[in-house]
Amino acid sequence: MRRLPRWAWVSGSASLAALVALFAFVAWPSSSPAPVPGIAGMGVADVAQSIPVTASPSITSSAVRSRPPTPTPTATPSAASTSVPAGMRAVTLVNATSQTVWGAATQDSKHPIATTGWVLKPGQSATVAVPSSWGGRFWGRTGCTFDGAGKGHCATGDCGNKFQCTGSGATPATLAEFALAAWGGMDFYDVSNVDGANLPMYINISHSTTKDPLNANGCGANGCVRPITCPAQMQLSSGACQNPCAAFGGDTYCCRGAWAGRTNCIPSKWPVDYTKVFKTAMPYGYSYAFDDSATMACKGGCGYRITFGVSA
Repeated sequence: MRRLPRWAWVSGSASLAALVALFAFVAWPSSSPAPVPGIAGMGVADVAQSIPVTASPSITSSAVRSRPPTPTPTATPSAASTSVPAGMRAVTLVNATSQTVWGAATQDSKHPIATTGWVLKPGQSATVAVPSSWGGRFWGRTGCTFDGAGKGHCATGDCGNKFQCTGSGATPATLAEFALAAWGGMDFYDVSNVDGANLPMYINISHSTTKDPLNANGCGANGCVRPITCPAQMQLSSGACQNPCAAFGGDTYCCRGAWAGRTNCIPSKWPVDYTKVFKTAMPYGYSYAFDDSATMACKGGCGYRITFGVSA
């Protein structure tokens, strides 16, 4: 691995970084750096295809209100196929909220993705084919308006005022992070609220020898996905919820200075443990930079379903 993560609330999500660092000097040859979500400049998919499908009926969530694009730059998903070409993985985005969500994915100039933006009305989904060694992020945008050229703005998760993203999205935003075939044939993935949250989210796996830790409704041993109850001091007018570093600043909440590093950045010693805001809503997700129990693994050419919404 050629890049090391920057451990801080404000420097980007470090959700997979701790686990990846364990293998940094022994697992990945220097000629092929591992894809690590949350690290600036990482390589992402060489090719990706958007294959629209139809999802189950929507589920009400507490997400912020969206406005439909005018006009929609691309067609709304409607087909019913989730098949992908050989050597590719399927990642399906599902909108289980009561509002329109504009799906997004990271882009990289060295490994361009054909499509990085999708419109998902309530109950709809879209499947993306990514290479088996892909690494990157998916997220949902809300409150978007775009013109026919794909220029516009989103209230949350905006990526440079573009429908097709060419970089990371604005924070706060809930992230789905992936490092496929990163070590020993294993994928690593997580839901991250390190940079705050704008939508409830959960990830299911398929076509794998690994047992899915969550059921189809997003419930697991630690609980189910719930709406985010954001403290007033952390909530933006868009409805998105900031992390405590962005909301309050200071070394304590930003895990810097005397609070820097895993052994010093301990939320239970903060004046208020704001990680509980995110952990209560998404108990399996990253609630702060060192919440490493949230990293999940999958083996066997796994497919993934990312659901925007709360548990049924």
